[in-house]
Amino acid sequence: MRFFLFITMPIWLTACNAPSRDFRGVAAQQVTVDGSVFDVRIRGERAEAMRVNVQYAPRFGPIRGRAGRAMALASGCDVKEVLGDQALAIGVLDCD
Repeated sequence: MRFFLFITMPIWLTACNAPSRDFRGVAAQQVTVDGSVFDVRIRGERAEAMRVNVQYAPRFGPIRGRAGRAMALASGCDVKEVLGDQALAIGVLDCD
């Protein structure tokens, strides 16, 4: 059993920082906003912000605003809506 865990642990850990299915193959831009570090990926009118730094028990309220600003900085567009949780946020962009 321990051997199985030893072999599969690297696979689990690499999945923790992998983009969601819709953003696979899109290069990430690393953006820091107010102490939160995000890997931001943009595809069309949507953006994904994955928080990659360690923070103690963050609530989504403050993280939502930071993720939205990170998406805006990375895309150059306004962000209409941000949904998700403390680790992964998806935004709807308003690019004119």
